[in-house]
Amino acid sequence: MCGRYVIASTVKVIEKKFKVKAAPELVFEPNYNVTVGNQAPIITSENPNEIQLAEFGFTPDWADKKKYILNARSEGDHNPENRSDYSGAKGIFLKPYFKKSIRFKRCVVLADAFIEGPTKEKLNQPYLVYLINKKRPFAMAGIYDDWIDKSTGEITRSFAILTSPPNELMNKIHHHRMPVILNDTDVDLYLNKTTTQHEIGDLLCSYDYKLMNAYRISPEIKRPNLNEKELINPIEEPVQKEYYFEKKQTIKLVGMGMTSSREQRLKEEEEG
Repeated sequence: MCGRYVIASTVKVIEKKFKVKAAPELVFEPNYNVTVGNQAPIITSENPNEIQLAEFGFTPDWADKKKYILNARSEGDHNPENRSDYSGAKGIFLKPYFKKSIRFKRCVVLADAFIEGPTKEKLNQPYLVYLINKKRPFAMAGIYDDWIDKSTGEITRSFAILTSPPNELMNKIHHHRMPVILNDTDVDLYLNKTTTQHEIGDLLCSYDYKLMNAYRISPEIKRPNLNEKELINPIEEPVQKEYYFEKKQTIKLVGMGMTSSREQRLKEEEEG
């Protein structure tokens, strides 16, 4: 599942990246520990040119009370073993909780990284997972709905993140699921109301592990009341090596964060 993530990019950065606008009154602070019940930025199929805030934790419009569902499996009841090589039907289109929203109320959830732990240890051994080459923010496939509290008339817009089988990186950190991350070129297709069910299903797949990385962070992240940037500082080296070429054609290891020893070693190598 994906129950915690990071969104620290500013409204201006999001507007430029996704070619959208935010209402002047929309304000949100960097959140390094987005958890259930938090308000977070999304872009919906209803208003694909606008950033809006919604509550993390999905409740369908017909529910008698709030449900706070964080994730929806793209395979539905299929693939109970969470096989990485699964290529069958996307059963989410048949699930009563999600079939209306996956057809008519899709959204993208904006993130700079997400947080997972091994299936057994969970957030007692958390990892920050990010896209390499500083590719952030990025879009995770989601669904949303509007629920009305019959006792007060209050309307809550809420969302869930779609998940797929694990890729090789997620297998390395021993987690059995991952969020569906959309390529930038697929965001408009996912949000377009005319996109067919078959086309949507084709988008609900695992992201290329070679374009991702992860590193261990403090288990303090499991405390939902904490929200400091220091929570996502690395405490170990990244799980995979990653490289990029600068103009001077030197190679550097990079990541969303860097340990002090690693930074010093790279500095010494450059000076040498």
